[in-house]
Amino acid sequence: MAKSQVTFNKIEKEKKRLKKREDKQKKKEARRAEAKENPQGIQFAYVDHNGNLTDTPPDPSMKVKVDVESIEVGIPKKEEREPEEPVVNEGKVAFFDTSKGFGFITDNVNGEKYFVHVSGLLEPIAENDKVTFDLERGQKGMNAVAVKKI
Repeated sequence: MAKSQVTFNKIEKEKKRLKKREDKQKKKEARRAEAKENPQGIQFAYVDHNGNLTDTPPDPSMKVKVDVESIEVGIPKKEEREPEEPVVNEGKVAFFDTSKGFGFITDNVNGEKYFVHVSGLLEPIAENDKVTFDLERGQKGMNAVAVKKI
């Protein structure tokens, strides 16, 4: 004769499952009995003028009128401004290597040097040329772009 496939562990798990099911059924019946004894219906929670939850309705005299139009939902629209004229800087080419395609421009106003690449040129330049340029943030600092001879 073959042994039963049901082990002790399987029997214990089945007992626990049946016990949970019975407990759940008892709780359900207890809630039904309580609802029949106390037919109050749905319980309400009110919010007072401070924003706290209470079981009493709020006082109507404390009610504040809120203008619906004053509530902003989302990001406010950006104000229209006149476009600023781009600042055109003037400077002198301190160094430019045509074979490698880069160089440096010294600003006339503050004396700072800015990197310039051949891709930012509007026309060919050489050392000691006076130029106008715009500035753009690059990986390692400000770069001169839209470089044009004066």
